[in-house]
Amino acid sequence: MSLDYLGNPIDTLDPSTRQGLDDFIGGFLGYQPRAEGILATADAAPDSALANAFAGLLLMFIESPEGPTLAEQYRQRAAAVNGDHPRAQLYLAALSAWIDDDLDQVLHLSEHLLGRYPRDLFAAKLNQYLEFNRGNWPALLRIGLKAVAGAPDIAHSHGLLAFAYEQCHLLEEAEASAREALRLQPSEPWAQHALAHVMLTQGRIEEGTEFLESVAHHWAGLNSFMYTHNWWHLALFYLARGEDQRVLEIYDQHVWGILPEYSQDQVGAVSLLARLELAGIDVGERWQGLAPYLQRRTGDVVQPFLSVQYLYGLARAGKPEADELLAALREHSVAARPVWGEVTLPLARGLLAHARGDAQGALEHLALALPRLNEIGGSHAQRDLFSQVELDARLNAGDWFGAQQALELRRRYDGWDVPTNRSLVRVYEALGLPDQAANAQARVSRFT
Repeated sequence: MSLDYLGNPIDTLDPSTRQGLDDFIGGFLGYQPRAEGILATADAAPDSALANAFAGLLLMFIESPEGPTLAEQYRQRAAAVNGDHPRAQLYLAALSAWIDDDLDQVLHLSEHLLGRYPRDLFAAKLNQYLEFNRGNWPALLRIGLKAVAGAPDIAHSHGLLAFAYEQCHLLEEAEASAREALRLQPSEPWAQHALAHVMLTQGRIEEGTEFLESVAHHWAGLNSFMYTHNWWHLALFYLARGEDQRVLEIYDQHVWGILPEYSQDQVGAVSLLARLELAGIDVGERWQGLAPYLQRRTGDVVQPFLSVQYLYGLARAGKPEADELLAALREHSVAARPVWGEVTLPLARGLLAHARGDAQGALEHLALALPRLNEIGGSHAQRDLFSQVELDARLNAGDWFGAQQALELRRRYDGWDVPTNRSLVRVYEALGLPDQAANAQARVSRFT
């Protein structure tokens, strides 16, 4: 029996096809561009159902309405292979289900694959990705635990578990898993990412900055998502300490412009620009540089977490396509899962109102969406943007009571956070509490 580098059965004896499969699995788990070679491998090996199923699955990960159409040719080719390789057939079924938007079936099949082949870490990653987009954090943990049980010697499995622990607020366990991954492989990017989440959540800003700076040299060979996203995390640490110019430099050099056509690069840019503005920093014409790529997203309702950020970026750039995307979301919400109409649509309306200066309208719509934000996916750190928008709307609406409560709660995580303390100066002055305003200003002055 022919096996891949993790010990899972594959449907080829050809050395070049096997290498292509290994490059796909290892590259996908490690966020390396070599994973994209599976497309050429599949084209050169039409008799490998597994290679063609993987190629189709890769195209589904582009998070674009074009994904299913692009993946279909590989699904057909895999289906045409006259073989009965069990693992290949399960992946073909998973691809077919995903193209048909039957995500429950994809989840079932990917967990079945992991149960049958305990070292199949791609199945674990696929399952976690889809559950992540639905906000099912306990499922991430269940899969992460299975991945480590099946492949305890592989750093990637511990990285999968570390992030799952973090999203379940099990921060000590998350850090232990991340550090085990980094012991096995110091360059493991998902573990670095999970540890950044832990340190940000615990307000370990200086330690987090130092850690990410110490591993940033590993990111040069990663794909655009992992490269830009880990830099995005580092930018958040600098933003917390008022190093505004450094954050702008990171945006210009490492967050935007690497692969501007890609969904995750776009929302990372939107998110960081929004945070900069919410912190009172002038971002110049950067929204305009982002806008042409967002203008292609006016009918994109692939994922709610992505769509609402496309919309916000379009609105901040002053583009009328924001209204077109809102109309697409409204239409999609009629037939889609309830989360689209009950959470995504009010969130989109609230973000649009905020982007256009309507603080009261933003508060009204965001109040409906924020309690259920978990359901649209995205990490805790990513979804925090929407809480920051709601807080800014409170400040702009003069809701000093609500703002004071929210800001002081935020300060429980990081008492020295510069944007938070800047806002507290404003709030306490408005509330007639000069001593508290002076204390907040002193905290700001410590770093600026």
